[in-house]
Amino acid sequence: MEPQLGNLYLIPCTLGDTPPLEVLPLLVKKAVEEIDHYIVEHEKSARHFIKNIVPKKSQPDLHFEIINKFTDPSDIPNMLAPCFEGLDVGVISDAGCPGIADPGAAVVAQAHLKGIKVVPLVGPSSILLAMMASGFNGQNFAFNGYLPIDKKERRSEIKRLEKLSAEKEQAQLFIETPYRNNQLLESLTTALHPNTQICVACDITLSTEYIKTHSAETWKKIKVDLNKRPTLFIIQK
Repeated sequence: MEPQLGNLYLIPCTLGDTPPLEVLPLLVKKAVEEIDHYIVEHEKSARHFIKNIVPKKSQPDLHFEIINKFTDPSDIPNMLAPCFEGLDVGVISDAGCPGIADPGAAVVAQAHLKGIKVVPLVGPSSILLAMMASGFNGQNFAFNGYLPIDKKERRSEIKRLEKLSAEKEQAQLFIETPYRNNQLLESLTTALHPNTQICVACDITLSTEYIKTHSAETWKKIKVDLNKRPTLFIIQK
């Protein structure tokens, strides 16, 4: 009889300093209580999250593998080694849901190749929460990651996404490095047609949450400081 494999749990975390159990179900707490092997972006933030959700859990007993943009793809299969010893492994993103705009997707792909059961747990996804609150087409939308930094290239990409939105009736989502959020909003208001709708979803689930949808023309008259605040931008023509 072949030994039973451990599972790969995709463990969502908070989008900021919100108390974990205000936005996460008890099933996430139960998984963290039982799992000692983790694949994470940053060990320090993962330990902080685990301590917040299960304060009495023994930190010295925890084992961490790091996955980020610098990880050699050939190292990823070995991160799942505990599963072949019958132990469960958890993937924790820096913020939100593992595998969504997150390097954890590469671990999930390996788990499927190796026949390891993947268990996604419920938690906050900034992309879905922003779409829910935007009033845009929730049946057809696309996440585009970061836009170009170069001003000319950025303007060209904004116009391309606006055209795509109109042609496909598709909401277009993107993000920016937090300290450039204000500049991106300004670029959107100048590059887009005045009637194109823009949703700005900032600090989602936090006490400072700010979510507004207005036309590009209206946004030109609104004063809001998005500097160094996690923000999602959505446009729809």
